Amino acid sequence: MNESAAAVADEYADLERQLADPAVHADPTALRKLNKRYAALAPTVAAYRTWQQAHDDLDAARELATEDESFAAEIPGLEQQVGEAEDKLRKLLLPRDEDDDRDVILEVKAGAGGAESALFAADLVRMYLRYAERSGWKAEVTDGTESDLGGYTDVRVAIRAKGQPEPGHAPWARLKYEGGVHRVQRVPVTESQGRIHTSAVGVLVMPDLDEGDDDEIDFGPNDLKIDVYRSSGPGGQSVNTTDSAVRITHLPTGTVVSCQNEKSQLQNKEAALRVLKARLRQMAQEERDAEASAARRSQVRTVDRSERIRTYNFPENRIADHRTGFKAYNLDGVLDGDLDPVVQSAIELDEAARMAAVADGSAPG
Repeated sequence: MNESAAAVADEYADLERQLADPAVHADPTALRKLNKRYAALAPTVAAYRTWQQAHDDLDAARELATEDESFAAEIPGLEQQVGEAEDKLRKLLLPRDEDDDRDVILEVKAGAGGAESALFAADLVRMYLRYAERSGWKAEVTDGTESDLGGYTDVRVAIRAKGQPEPGHAPWARLKYEGGVHRVQRVPVTESQGRIHTSAVGVLVMPDLDEGDDDEIDFGPNDLKIDVYRSSGPGGQSVNTTDSAVRITHLPTGTVVSCQNEKSQLQNKEAALRVLKARLRQMAQEERDAEASAARRSQVRTVDRSERIRTYNFPENRIADHRTGFKAYNLDGVLDGDLDPVVQSAIELDEAARMAAVADGSAPG
């Protein structure tokens, strides 16, 4: 552990030297990457220094205790401090998701349940928007198809941090566990007999690529088919008199992305390309994970997307996460954005899985 921590401290010092170089500040993209990495390593370096100081204090107390027994009384407390510092450092040295500092693109799609599923999709979107607001992030619906009753058949939300968030508090680090099938149990507004129905909504979460990072996704000259059309609202009615909406098809994979919420065709094209690149990058990563057999994502992240990850039971005001065992009876609060306890349960399960992997030597590199 000491060797790993020392390597992090060396990298941190090297980053400090690079950030002090005026030439680096002339390249905004390089500067942003260096600052992100520097901020990400800071907690580990601070914990390493605390651990070293605790060890030095304990060694000094033991040495002094051989000459003065009064110092022996300090040893148990110092040993506890060393143990606590060591536990914190060990957690910070766990293999880290390289995307944890990124923003996210989040897609919500209605599934089984028809109109009721679309209404719950709108509830989930509101939950994520409120959670983003509570977290100090910026969130906006960038594209969506509304249902006749006011829900969404599919919708896309961009969630971005303001400034440089603390490590572990960027949108991807918190929201990456939301991908999967969300099940709702309640009496639909269209139900006249008061019967409880079960519906499902799918959520896909992708890390948003920074400017300068999306060059890892290359398009060939004949890879894209781009169509333009008029924006439409609920029921297919036209809401725009110009062909500003854009649909892009990535022919090699059949991936289709559309965007119609921006004001111009150019803005919609740029937004659609950004989402397409995020999707293709996610697909490529999942293929690499499958080939490696030991997924880079945690056990929480590698559940099959066809499996439900969470149930929202309205009659009991209960929310239950089926991966972590989390259960609470404040569903109304969660849907109003109080999502942190649910997210934290996934983070803790993820952390425990990674610590176990390190202990048995099977952690991915």
